[in-house]
Amino acid sequence: MLTPDLLFAVANPVALLGWALLVLAPRWRGTRAVVLSGALPLLLAAAYAVLIGYQTVAHPATGGGFGSLGQVAALFQEPWALLAGWVHYLCFDMWIGAWEARDAQRRGVPHWALVPCLAATFMLGPLGLLLYSAVRRRYPLPVPAAR
Repeated sequence: MLTPDLLFAVANPVALLGWALLVLAPRWRGTRAVVLSGALPLLLAAAYAVLIGYQTVAHPATGGGFGSLGQVAALFQEPWALLAGWVHYLCFDMWIGAWEARDAQRRGVPHWALVPCLAATFMLGPLGLLLYSAVRRRYPLPVPAAR
């Protein structure tokens, strides 16, 4: 039977695989096909859609909502909602990490400078985005040659 704990145990290694590809093999065709293309983040997005739909219909959180911090806390007392929230984080953080990697490749950012940004995005989401935003300012996009 599918439980929130089992699905959590599946979602985490799937996301970790994507992050490992971004860090260890950023230019490999497998990484381009699985992560940089958006396929893995979109898979996580589809999982989120199913989870939030299932949670809303089959396991509504009593007193849960988004109108106050207390309602959000009540919402996340429901394991299915908590799992959906976690997959939401996995999806969006991976989407941002893939964007950072694509953007870094276009700008010529050295991979050693990108890796701390990816690590921060993986662990701390917005902090990684902020860090990458500072790094990318040092590497403007190349200007196309005039014809």
